[in-house]
Amino acid sequence: MNQELVQLPTPTRHFGVQLSPTPRGARLARLLGTEQLRTWDLPPATIDLAAHVIAELATNAATHARLPGRDFRLDLHAAPTTLRIEVTDTRADRPPTPQPTTPDAESGRGLTLVEALTDRWGTAAGPAPRKTVWAEIDLPSPAPGNPYAGATADHPTKNDGEKRTQTKPLPTSRRDGHSVG
Repeated sequence: MNQELVQLPTPTRHFGVQLSPTPRGARLARLLGTEQLRTWDLPPATIDLAAHVIAELATNAATHARLPGRDFRLDLHAAPTTLRIEVTDTRADRPPTPQPTTPDAESGRGLTLVEALTDRWGTAAGPAPRKTVWAEIDLPSPAPGNPYAGATADHPTKNDGEKRTQTKPLPTSRRDGHSVG
């Protein structure tokens, strides 16, 4: 008889939706994404952070990466220690770059907000002509019995001054562009 215990890996939860690159599509991305995070029982403070990040990345896709007839995609991946938010669009020729803004500017602060609210963010090239902008939020320690729920306390503050931008590979993809897992 084998007495060795085998620890099975905790699966990553996934949610994905394809939306039109319009202000309505960006709003739906935020609403659908935050509702999915609620069903995963993530801490409210994490959901609030994620809502802002989803809104900014989806708005950027709808505003700066819009091509007629081409949609953008929102993907959420929740692992026990990290929430990953991905927005994929069809403008690989337009990589996102934070822009300096003036105090009276009405726009241009989206990536600055993403950098301030997340632990890491970056871009990844996809099959032509796609690119994915991703952001990760470290989750509080999981609650006993629910590896995705996190602690009930508020999320730690993200103002540690650490540079967060980096490039990281995407999860394995199928030929049709959908994530595996």
